[in-house]
Amino acid sequence: MTDLKYPRILLKLSGEALAGERGFGYDFDVVDKLADEVVRLKETGVSLGLVIGGGNIVRGSLLSKTGMDRVAADYMGMLGTVINALAVQDVLERKGIDTRVMTAIRMEEIAEPYIRRRAIRHLEKERTVIFAAGTGNPYFSTDTAAVLRAIQIKANVIIKATSVDGVYSADPKRDPNAKLYEEISFRDVIMEELKVIDQTAITLCRENSLPLIVLNIHHPGAIVAAVRGERVGTLVR
Repeated sequence: MTDLKYPRILLKLSGEALAGERGFGYDFDVVDKLADEVVRLKETGVSLGLVIGGGNIVRGSLLSKTGMDRVAADYMGMLGTVINALAVQDVLERKGIDTRVMTAIRMEEIAEPYIRRRAIRHLEKERTVIFAAGTGNPYFSTDTAAVLRAIQIKANVIIKATSVDGVYSADPKRDPNAKLYEEISFRDVIMEELKVIDQTAITLCRENSLPLIVLNIHHPGAIVAAVRGERVGTLVR
């Protein structure tokens, strides 16, 4: 094992990351590359939990805006994260990574129910644990679920892998003058209403002193560099 600044991490991937340029479903070339990043990460000896969004299949908050009941829409979104977890599990296991999917909604035929002590035991046995179905409750995003699971498994950091290089003062895709922060405080993220992760999730991070790193998933080796303590993306603490 190499020297790691963060020996246990929670990696948050968006569902859209799995879709690539398609925007919906899966681009398996992209999924394969993401899996290779996880393989490199595991080779460092890091203890790894994963949370994957469901936006490439269904996004509950958007469905609710069409008139669908918000609770039903959110449960559909949770089921989308389970589908993604199973897809990523299959790709990772074909690459030799021992994984377990744990769900916040019971569905024992396809995954284990989330039990905190069992999850920690899996991590101690060097298995990668994919946490699916969010928190199991409507009105909470997968960002919030990721922070909650990170706190519960005593992760040293949460890494949010996105399609941009870190946290900006504005949307860099719309504002060419947007400033990239190397480091920013939880308070400033909340006060400036920066779209890093949702307000509930960032508040949980602050209350539990859980640092957050936001980086670009499309830069090979970025996650490995981050867990070794190199300056990559934006550190929020």
